[in-house]
Amino acid sequence: MTKLELLSPARTADIGIEAIRHGADAVYIGAPRFGARAAAGNSIDDISRLIEYAHQFNAKVYVTVNTIFTDEELPEAEKMIRQLYAIGVDALITQDMGLLKLNIPPIPLHASTQMDNRTPHKVKWLHSLGFRQIVLARELSLDQIRTIHQECPDTTLEAFVHGALCVSYSGHCYASECLFGRSANRGECAQICRMEWNLEEGDDNPTSLIKGQHLLSLKDMCQINSLRDLIEAGVTSFKIEGRLKDMTYVKNVTAAYSEALNRIIASQPDRYERASWGTVELSFRPDVHKSFNRGFTSYFLYGKNDRIFSFETPKAMGEEVGTVKDIGRGWFSVAGISKFANGDGLCFLNQKGKLFGFRVNKVENGRLYPLEMPKELMPKMRLFRNFDKQFDDILQHDSAERFIPIDITMSETATGFSLTLTDDYGTVRSLNVECPKELARSHQSENIRRQLSKLGGTIYRLRDLNIEYRKNWFIPSSMLSEWKRQLTAAEPTIPVRQSTDNSIIPQADVRIPLQDSFQHSDRDKWDPRFGYLLNIHNSQARLFYTEQGVSPTDWSYEQKHQSDVPVMYCRHCIRYALGWCRKSNSKASPQSPAHADGPLYLSNSSGRFRLEFDCRNCIMKLYKA
Repeated sequence: MTKLELLSPARTADIGIEAIRHGADAVYIGAPRFGARAAAGNSIDDISRLIEYAHQFNAKVYVTVNTIFTDEELPEAEKMIRQLYAIGVDALITQDMGLLKLNIPPIPLHASTQMDNRTPHKVKWLHSLGFRQIVLARELSLDQIRTIHQECPDTTLEAFVHGALCVSYSGHCYASECLFGRSANRGECAQICRMEWNLEEGDDNPTSLIKGQHLLSLKDMCQINSLRDLIEAGVTSFKIEGRLKDMTYVKNVTAAYSEALNRIIASQPDRYERASWGTVELSFRPDVHKSFNRGFTSYFLYGKNDRIFSFETPKAMGEEVGTVKDIGRGWFSVAGISKFANGDGLCFLNQKGKLFGFRVNKVENGRLYPLEMPKELMPKMRLFRNFDKQFDDILQHDSAERFIPIDITMSETATGFSLTLTDDYGTVRSLNVECPKELARSHQSENIRRQLSKLGGTIYRLRDLNIEYRKNWFIPSSMLSEWKRQLTAAEPTIPVRQSTDNSIIPQADVRIPLQDSFQHSDRDKWDPRFGYLLNIHNSQARLFYTEQGVSPTDWSYEQKHQSDVPVMYCRHCIRYALGWCRKSNSKASPQSPAHADGPLYLSNSSGRFRLEFDCRNCIMKLYKA
């Protein structure tokens, strides 16, 4: 039986608890330090509280420690990992190979997508080193994922299925560090890809081709309709992006994907099951379109496509709700079937393609009254809702309950009674009690059910009660309540671990195939100029690669800003997006930028990048100009 894991983000422990309550099988949360989102750190006590809740449902808690470390930070990282191990963290999501040289306890490791995991050879190598789960690169197609699974059948594969997309291969984006000294590999990304850029042609006196567009901004990923295909390709862990997202986002998106997975399992119950325990009941109908999104794309899952980018805006547009019908003094009406509420957030693209948003102050007789009437709003404009007030109000309160259905059997013994609790996950708990027996004057079965059903404050809900004796014995309600309490008392769920002096995992004698693991361009052998791609930021990482047969010639880009090396590697191609691709658009006129000889540049007030197009491998590279 294949277990399927829905993995949700947790900016805080409370959000993580709600993610599990709404159907997550696992959550990932930032460590106190050293996570790839520096603003999403959590205390050891908070992570422990999340673990205590999660383990009741056999749900997992993974902690992100996926930055690259300096030598000065390694002792603190080692101490923190020992603390995380002691509270029962189920795995660490990591990037820095220097961790493997530290004296840390045997906590499972997951290979972060920051490690650029996109070839069978790389995945096989990481698995041989002891990594339990590999987070695949977002850019992979279904066929590429299938090939990795076929060549690495014993490796657990994790794939992103929803949320924001980095335009560069994760772990190989140095643009933020290049311009601002803020390293994405150290959790301080300045989001270069969400900025406005100008596209220019030529070195001297460049020609302006496009002004003020978000040329590196992508739509958000949404694979909710592709889960079955991903499962068949070999993915078993489905990751929702968003460790900076709020509570309502995580509740809604988690619930939507949980229901989608449940439908797949219900269609093939002999093949698949959820990785955690419990039943989820929702008080709302989840809809991914109602949470923050920049529009959705399947990215490259089904091959190259021209619907992955969002040049107009990097902000959320939300769901389309109709078109503007009539405009009056201080009001307008909408053609469509959507209903609106006071407090809704709406937006539209003006005639220049710029996003304009506003809040609805009042809805009355089919007319919408904004707090301030947008001057650029015109009839027939498409209207989007990026904040649904009524939907948000539901999610601001308790919106789900997760419980484990149990059956209780009561039987008679020579000196009293025996109660046995069972569930669908192999749990069996028995309680034998001594109790004097006397016949009751009224029928007792309803009172027994009523008392044993009062399971508030526990994770259980009574499903079936079987009374296996025939005599109508009298049992006081207070006694039944006490028996129920003893029977359902939570057992310790957090394993108490003691740190050891043993190394985390035995390292296999494997030599890293650099040209196979870093296929950013069509080259036959490893070019020493690209040693910065290994992200070696400390002496322990350098020692690790040296022991693997590599003699890296350079430190990380963060340690030394190399000149004339790519600072971004992107599957997104601006030429292709604009219809100027030299491979696919043979009908482009000789005067179009598709056939121009001059180089292309991106520029804004923060800096300038030269674009290079590796058309054979369909990769666009950015160099600092």
